[in-house]
Amino acid sequence: MPLNKLQTLEIKDAQVIFRNVWESLIADFGQDKLQFPKELILLGGAPGSGKGTQTNYILELRGLTCAPIVVSSLLNSPKAKALKDAGQLVGDKDVINLVFRELLVEEYRDGALLDGFPRTQIQVECLKMLVDKIKFLYGEYADSDKAILFRRPTIHAMVLFISEQTSISRQLARGEEIIADNAKVEETGVGKKMEVRETDVSRVAAASRYQVFKEQTWDALKSLKEIYHYHFVNAEGEISEVESNIQKELQYQSSLELDPLSYELLDPLPIAQTLSLHARQGLVKRLDCYALYQREIFESVLSIIQEVFMPIIARHAITGGARISTEDKIFENPDALSMLIDIFSERGFSATVEKQVVDIPTSIDLTSGEIACKSKNIYRIQIGFTGSAIRRG
Repeated sequence: MPLNKLQTLEIKDAQVIFRNVWESLIADFGQDKLQFPKELILLGGAPGSGKGTQTNYILELRGLTCAPIVVSSLLNSPKAKALKDAGQLVGDKDVINLVFRELLVEEYRDGALLDGFPRTQIQVECLKMLVDKIKFLYGEYADSDKAILFRRPTIHAMVLFISEQTSISRQLARGEEIIADNAKVEETGVGKKMEVRETDVSRVAAASRYQVFKEQTWDALKSLKEIYHYHFVNAEGEISEVESNIQKELQYQSSLELDPLSYELLDPLPIAQTLSLHARQGLVKRLDCYALYQREIFESVLSIIQEVFMPIIARHAITGGARISTEDKIFENPDALSMLIDIFSERGFSATVEKQVVDIPTSIDLTSGEIACKSKNIYRIQIGFTGSAIRRG
């Protein structure tokens, strides 16, 4: 589809803004410190769609422990306030600069949720250029000891959508709650009053806010559909229903999240029915580390699992459990045991390992009666998974 004149101007403006911001980041931090999140969740939605309500659920679902980055809060920074106090608008360049710098904070290294970004087409274009830069850095540091700090990015664009009627109703309902709470604060002197915005009390203003979303932010969000993992979530229902919709959209997919090398090594192994999402971030990071820094031993453990363990496990498909003993000396390396457990976890199995030291007689001193022994290690591995459901009777 050919670009119109406005789109061309927006792209040119975005290129200038991005270049200026990126050069300032290089100057202030240096390229080797531009370590952006492995995962970015871009959360957008209509007024009243429940972004604030669902943010913590999304973070928990993805195993992220960091706070969300709320762009409206960033705009209350000293720099942004100074611009507003001077009567100036906080434009796209300021938003881009604030957001990019915040993403470099170490607590967001594994992943970050961005609430309210991008909101304009220029911000979308700058985001695209940022992702391209992150991919460039991923390739630049792939063979270095810093590879794990520059990982292939995973981008999720999630849009919570509601109708105009629902949006207006929820905005006005919020206003009624705030007014009631403020009255209690006034009466008791306990607590702090909340701001009552015009959109909280005026149907016309609430409708206007929704139209601004549809005419500006909605188009920017839709443009992400062809680029990143796009999740359109119907947020009309009850909170539990919306959470269910979100969970379906954000289910873990190793092909999307692991480094391509890690996925290529793991792909021949069968996938279990479900994979627990607990400790997902740590699991993904450990597997990527194995593939990057301990590839030889990682491939050896994978080979043993595929050639020795899996045929035994397959024969226990109905019961959902298998016990396997091995004396393979590779498991004398503690890292090999960690890899084994993580590999099975990634594929949807549970694995526990017990090491047993056995003394084997080698000779007997006939004079003293002393028995000489040598020790060998036996590793007993318990594998659990969901067994086959078969008809009884």
